[in-house]
Amino acid sequence: MPLNCSISLATKVPHILGQGRRYAPNHFGKTSCFLTYSRNYQNKSLQIVSLSKLNQTQNYTSSIMEEPKSLDLLSGKPEKYSKEIDIAVRAVQMACSLCQKVQDSIISKSNNQVQSKDDNSLVTVADWSVQATVSWILCESLGSRNVSIVAEEDVETLSKTHKAGLLEAVVQTVNECLAEAPRFGLNAPGVALTTSEVLEAISHCNSSGGPIGRFWALDPVDGTLGFVRGDQYAVALALIEEGEVVLGVLGCPNYPMRKEWLNYHHRYHRIISKLTPPTSESWDKGCVIYAGKGSGEAWMQPLLQGNKKLVWPNSARPVRVSSINNPALATFCEPVEKANSSHSFTAGLAHSMGLRMQPLRVYSMVKYAAIARGDAEIFMKFARAGYKEKIWDHAAGAVIIQEAGGVVTDAGGRPLDFSKGMYLDGLDRGIIACAGPVLHDKIVEAVDASWNSSSL
Repeated sequence: MPLNCSISLATKVPHILGQGRRYAPNHFGKTSCFLTYSRNYQNKSLQIVSLSKLNQTQNYTSSIMEEPKSLDLLSGKPEKYSKEIDIAVRAVQMACSLCQKVQDSIISKSNNQVQSKDDNSLVTVADWSVQATVSWILCESLGSRNVSIVAEEDVETLSKTHKAGLLEAVVQTVNECLAEAPRFGLNAPGVALTTSEVLEAISHCNSSGGPIGRFWALDPVDGTLGFVRGDQYAVALALIEEGEVVLGVLGCPNYPMRKEWLNYHHRYHRIISKLTPPTSESWDKGCVIYAGKGSGEAWMQPLLQGNKKLVWPNSARPVRVSSINNPALATFCEPVEKANSSHSFTAGLAHSMGLRMQPLRVYSMVKYAAIARGDAEIFMKFARAGYKEKIWDHAAGAVIIQEAGGVVTDAGGRPLDFSKGMYLDGLDRGIIACAGPVLHDKIVEAVDASWNSSSL
């Protein structure tokens, strides 16, 4: 592992006498350790020396600890976008905390926090509240003139006279969340935001995207149906420059540590949570996964729990896609709802490729997180004719998988194009995300062979 991967760490991490040695508190767990970078580039090993066992060394070699590129290893931040990703991760951590509280309220009470939009899709207090919160944080931290945002929600529904109670709930939720900003290392407003200021923050997300300049793409609650059912959902935030995604952050509040439990739908995970010991590390801890373009690494940190303060990098660790390239051993994901993807077509593809596992049907961009973490190998989505994919549904997940070592393209094998505005215009049939090129090429070939006989 090259020594120059720790450039600029002098002001962040105290030097320890000894060649190539750094002190890294809490990055690999609660036990502080010394990190000694090996000069053996081929083995790419990392020696960990416990403070209590300085005379003993262990070789820590893992597929998720490969040689980084332009990364500050100990902080887990791509150097070029370190400021932006720092703020984005903290904002998403805050947004996940907000969502958890709203989800608990929705599940435990019968109230007006869930509404239907004109297209009959669901929207909740959390959608508007997260959008307002993230918008305000980005503008406060980076300067409103420097922040342009493409996001899913607008203020039209909230501004209607008969929705006064809904608007009041959003304003209250936003202010309760922003009051906790210092716990996440961010500035809180001097005074509570007014109703007009909350509406202004939501309305600031009025960019139409495109091929020029810089803008953020935000999906405040991706997978709203899963959210209101107490199931999987995600908070997705990406930064796009000159039409290319340069960083992505995915907050997955209900992501269990054991992938098998992703199969539990609706409120079953609540039952599992009650049956699981409080000290268990296997369920419902939640995580935030993030990556910067060109870094060659994706990182995961746990959601902030209770009243703890976020201290960067919050026990972050690198994640890597699975090494499985045999279709018979691969797990594939698809959307839960048939309206969002053709289950029959993906079933046919799975059969023709020799995929033996039952499909893992998961709400939201958690599917992207599952592949980045190595919990699944394939994601396929083939939407109905006329459906247009939105950039905020894929931007963050795509860059994270790519930096974790995976492949994301349309069904023709072309990279997704985020330069066309709010939609992925020119998409060839569907979207394919894979842990590696071997599986990816087999799926593209299977799509070509089967497409003419499909009804899509």
